[in-house]
This record gives sequence, structure tokens and C-alpha cells, in this order.
Amino acid sequence: MKKCIYVVEDNPSIREIIEFLLIEELYEVKTCQNTSDFWFQMSKHLPDMVILDIMLPDGSGVDICNTLKHNIKTHHIPVMMMSANNHLNAVKAKCDAEDFINKPFDLNDFANRVDKYLLN
Repeated sequence: MKKCIYVVEDNPSIREIIEFLLIEELYEVKTCQNTSDFWFQMSKHLPDMVILDIMLPDGSGVDICNTLKHNIKTHHIPVMMMSANNHLNAVKAKCDAEDFINKPFDLNDFANRVDKYLLN
């Protein structure tokens, strides 16, 4: 069974690139353009990993990360934070994500980071 990844990214171009890359890596991918979409998907199925943009139109990826990490049902799900605008050290101080990546990112590096958390 394929591992499932939720990608929360408001920029359609970036969302499509990430979705294409992860599907090529044989993951099941659900994309969300905002926090509302994400929580709706979470109510239906828990993913194996979450990739979160920090700045979202209706909330913050940091808030989503903290909610996931403080819930007994979801604290085990690896979270990767993405941002073009934030200094990652500042973000690391605010949430317990497993990984942080700056945009723009190298696609091979991105895929390798995802694989690190999902290949058993």
C-alpha cells in the first residue's frame, strides 16, 4: 500500500510541482490549498506524512504543526515545514516539525528528505 502524504500549499504552481514529484516517487498525495481543506482531509483519513507551507491564506502551518504534535492521535506523523519568507531557526523555535526546507528547494533534496521519513 502506498504511503500517503498531505501537502498544504496555497501557491498552485508549487503545489502541482510537489504533487507531481511525490507521485513520481510512488506516494499517494492529497493536496490542500488552505488549513480548512487540510482539516477536512484529516477528518477522513490520517496521512503518513504532512508537508506544510508556513504562510497560508486562512492560518499558519506552524499552528497546524503544533496542533498535530500535541494530539495523541497525530503526534507520530512526520511534518516537514516549507517557507520562502521565514528564517527557519525562528520557525524551529515555534514548532516541533521533523524537518524544515527553504523555498526554492532542490527537487532531489526534497525527495530524499521525504524518503528519509517514509521508507522503512
